[in-house]
Amino acid sequence: MRGVVMHGPGDVRVEDREDPKIEAPTDAVIRVTAACVCGSDLWPYRGQEPAEGLLMGHEYVGVVEEVGAEVTTLKPGDFVVGSFVISDNTCEICQAGYQSRCVHAEFVHGGIGTQAEKARIPLADGTLVVVPGEPTEEQAKSLLAASDVLGTGWFAAVAAEAGPGKTVAVVGEGAVGLLGVLAARRLGAERVIAMSRHADRQALARKFGATDIVEERGDAGVERIKELTGGLGAHSVIEAVGTQESMNQAIRATRPGGHVGYVGVSHDVSLDGLELFFSGIHLHGGPAPVRRFLPDLVELIMSDQINPGEVFDLTLPLESAAEAYAAMDKRQATKVLLTTGA
Repeated sequence: MRGVVMHGPGDVRVEDREDPKIEAPTDAVIRVTAACVCGSDLWPYRGQEPAEGLLMGHEYVGVVEEVGAEVTTLKPGDFVVGSFVISDNTCEICQAGYQSRCVHAEFVHGGIGTQAEKARIPLADGTLVVVPGEPTEEQAKSLLAASDVLGTGWFAAVAAEAGPGKTVAVVGEGAVGLLGVLAARRLGAERVIAMSRHADRQALARKFGATDIVEERGDAGVERIKELTGGLGAHSVIEAVGTQESMNQAIRATRPGGHVGYVGVSHDVSLDGLELFFSGIHLHGGPAPVRRFLPDLVELIMSDQINPGEVFDLTLPLESAAEAYAAMDKRQATKVLLTTGA
């Protein structure tokens, strides 16, 4: 099969890889019908994480081709969507709703890689969700978004306790931040402030439910949010970047007693203990337990209540993966969908 491998910063290649096979009785092999490039894939692409020989991709939808002897909820021919973290969905941590920290957790990125024509998914019963019926092309795009960026944005909104009567600020204008806007509105937030400097992303944020746009960043962005909230700050803030500036901005834009939901993968972020102590805010986040939300998200998508697939603004064939990475790195695309031709 063909699959994407990163050999170093900026060095993305599509190569022949061995077809995956059932290795454990709890495995499934799926034919990947669509994958995509994530903002987190850009960290190794830019040399900010190790990149040699990485099997790329952790967002995926596809059709089950084969299942192990102990798989009970899936069968060949099922259309499925799965989380970017392998989980058994039965351990105490999973049952508490934190499948991304399952006792058997394994990240799909790096060791499995779903920017490929096929993929072996361990613990298939716990990781994959069967989609009822046959999705349309638009629904399939949205299901692909649910595999990570929608589920991550949703978790961020839940962690920030977005809800009725709340003002939510979203730090980050990538796919996760934009879908955090959608999630906050679906959870009933009265007001959603999207922080964005780019007209196309501002337009999509408004389509997803943003009521206000703030273009300023850093301390100026914090002050603007406070101006919009009577000097108090937002009740809930989603942090969807993972830098020192974005985390500081999120914390300082939150009113005392408010909540920050942080899902941006942290890179060189440190917190001032004294500032945090006197802020009086709640912090909650980390790798999103996407599997917790997938059943409900699948239902919302298949009933056409939400269309998160709109975050994909460029579609390319798998063989053009290097072009896809470059487009996202240069901010020429918000999120790129890769088709496999399957």
